Amino acid sequence: MDIIEFFDRSAGKWFSQRTRQDLVADRSTAATTDLWIDPLSTTETDVVQLCQQQGVDPADALCAARIRWESKPMFNEPKESGATILVPLGDRPQSTEGKLLHQPPSPDSFLRGRFLIGSDDAVTLIAESDTLYAEERIWFASENLRLRTSIVKQPDGFSKASFYSEIRMKG
Repeated sequence: MDIIEFFDRSAGKWFSQRTRQDLVADRSTAATTDLWIDPLSTTETDVVQLCQQQGVDPADALCAARIRWESKPMFNEPKESGATILVPLGDRPQSTEGKLLHQPPSPDSFLRGRFLIGSDDAVTLIAESDTLYAEERIWFASENLRLRTSIVKQPDGFSKASFYSEIRMKG
């Protein structure tokens, strides 16, 4: 699998179930989320602007996607929603590793990102800044079932580990 195939296979609406462990506070939480992964043209305005903001030639974009989410928390957790754009960059269309542009969470923040695809077709997405390290590993158990693990670390030692199962919704 290459990164373009991964983005193509990921397109659609997903129902995501998450279990998260806060390793510092020794506390677990659970939530469900609706997740939409929409393919974008590499010439779409938002994609071109993201590339330009991060000093990248938009012609280097291999593909792009807008990811939106809306959580349905359990156990009195706050509701979360948001969106981001991801743009993988590589030296060829069949790239199995390269840079990954993220739409920054705020105008004054910047995340350095990269992707790697293993021989088992699992995709690892890494994003980091001076104050954050996040790593997600995503793989398909079947056409309509994705599995995902993630870890988040901060310089003060704050860490979270999560496991997700995601089922593609029809219609």
